[in-house]
Amino acid sequence: MGRLKSKVALISGATGGQGSAEVKLFCSEGAKVVFGDLDDAKGKLLEEEVRNSGGEATYVHLDVTIESDWQKAVSKSVETYGQLDILVNNAGVLLTKHLEETSESEWDFVHSVNLKGVFLGSKSVIAAMKKSDGGSIINISSIAGLIGTAMAPAYGASKGGVRLLTKSIAVQYGSDGIRCNSVHPGIIKDNPMGEKVLQNSPISKEQLLSDVPLGRFGFSKEIAMGVLYLASDESSYVTGSELVIDGGRFAK
Repeated sequence: MGRLKSKVALISGATGGQGSAEVKLFCSEGAKVVFGDLDDAKGKLLEEEVRNSGGEATYVHLDVTIESDWQKAVSKSVETYGQLDILVNNAGVLLTKHLEETSESEWDFVHSVNLKGVFLGSKSVIAAMKKSDGGSIINISSIAGLIGTAMAPAYGASKGGVRLLTKSIAVQYGSDGIRCNSVHPGIIKDNPMGEKVLQNSPISKEQLLSDVPLGRFGFSKEIAMGVLYLASDESSYVTGSELVIDGGRFAK
């Protein structure tokens, strides 16, 4: 308890399985959290749930592809809680189509959410983090941002871009005390994106599991625990790095 005491966090894509797990965990560890997504009704329910459990959280409408939405979310964080120390770029979409089946509009949409969204979010928090004498940006990439996949080339390309954008941010803003790291989950069982992978995979669940040394798929809470580490001062000398949370799949 208290690993994020006195810190203020902004989390995007926060009403899904992984995002909501991060919101709840951060609040339980003492952070004040502003979180955003597109489903306002779901966001307000999560806000109420967190507050009823003793946490401090505020929901904002946030389309990560719109710069003005980001500016409003950052302003809300600073106006409500006085500072901004942590950004989790969690929002993302998955497209499971082969390259020749992917339309130009689908390619653009995936990159707009997964990569442009990370760019806009990171850009929007820099000034506030400088005023706080530093901060931590955590970008949710994917195992698909490290290895090739025939099932989702547009998704993999966008997540690979997130990995290198992360490193550029780390290099550029390290002197300002701003750290930036990426997280690379494997297949996560209890969120909509993981379910979509399992439903649309051309190979069986058993074959997918055979590539995972731990022999099981992950859970959102396990990813959130890794994000918590990167958000906390425990990782104060970690920047520009990839945290792979995939049950050992990438080790093969």
